[in-house]
Amino acid sequence: MDAAVNVNVAGAGPAGLAAALAAADAGAGVVVYERRPGVGGRFHGDFQGLENWSTGQDVLDELAALGIEPDFDLASVRELLLFDPDGRERLCRSARPLFYLLRRGPGGGTLDDALLRQVRRRDVALRFRATVDLPACGGIDATGPRGADIIALGYVFETDMADGAYAAVSDALACRGYAYLLVNGGRGTLASCLFGGFEDRAAYLQRCEDFFRRRAGLRMHCPRRYGGVGVACPVQSARRGRVLLAGEAAGFQDALFGFGIRYALLSGAFAGRCFATGRLEAYDDHWRRRFGGMLSSAFFNRRLYEWGGHWAYRYLVWRVSRARDPRRWLRRFYGPSRPKAWAAGWLQREKESP
Repeated sequence: MDAAVNVNVAGAGPAGLAAALAAADAGAGVVVYERRPGVGGRFHGDFQGLENWSTGQDVLDELAALGIEPDFDLASVRELLLFDPDGRERLCRSARPLFYLLRRGPGGGTLDDALLRQVRRRDVALRFRATVDLPACGGIDATGPRGADIIALGYVFETDMADGAYAAVSDALACRGYAYLLVNGGRGTLASCLFGGFEDRAAYLQRCEDFFRRRAGLRMHCPRRYGGVGVACPVQSARRGRVLLAGEAAGFQDALFGFGIRYALLSGAFAGRCFATGRLEAYDDHWRRRFGGMLSSAFFNRRLYEWGGHWAYRYLVWRVSRARDPRRWLRRFYGPSRPKAWAAGWLQREKESP
């Protein structure tokens, strides 16, 4: 390819750094602009999940094929203890990892730090405390969410608890969302993930803490409060002239439960390669073919989940825990179909109508 091709990337989160890796591997010169002084500034060492059920292929293998090395700290989660809205326990157990636990933020071992080290090995230019005028020069916008459809509020802490993953679905703990407790290697994250009721977020978090103390033996040492936001919106096109949008800047997010890291990494890699090879028009085709149907399906599932309320929460917990292969069941549940796509479009139009 033309060695004179240069790619400007705005944002040094997973989407932006994945874009830089892909563009550099395609032979382009790359400059990443980040308005913060370093990577991971939105996060605080909290645990997050890299989902591993939406394809039969393991997510780590998919990322490796895109040139993204899994050289960050991670733990495979094969067991998840679920609590339905009535407080009943349901154990979800899988032969293969349901998701991988990783940490976000600055510091050694996090996803953000690992991606930064990989980018530096490619001799990508990094410009911290800097911005770029993408509409004027073209490039990849990976600057993160524009708005807050989802709020996660919680604590990161040290603990002497055994490793474990817990989740509870109840409007008493997280309005239209879920609460979770993740513990690994003496570290923990407790959070209420809200899709509404933001004004009462402090009360939700307190109820989550009380719940997991009773039901999971929560023990927090040196807790630090943290919060984060996310956005999920229907995406028709992620291209704006000579600007390609990746990750949450485009609205790529799991609208049901907010598992967006995989979409961020994939969309960033697609955008980086398309821009580096001068095939900007192919970007929409790439992401639509890989996960566009799943995005529509997630919007359908989200509306069904909200409308069903207590009954839907209870059914989902019961059904996934009863599945012989939870990954396979979740893959079908998240998977696209024509009826889901039609229903998701209709539901979104109803939501937007005056």
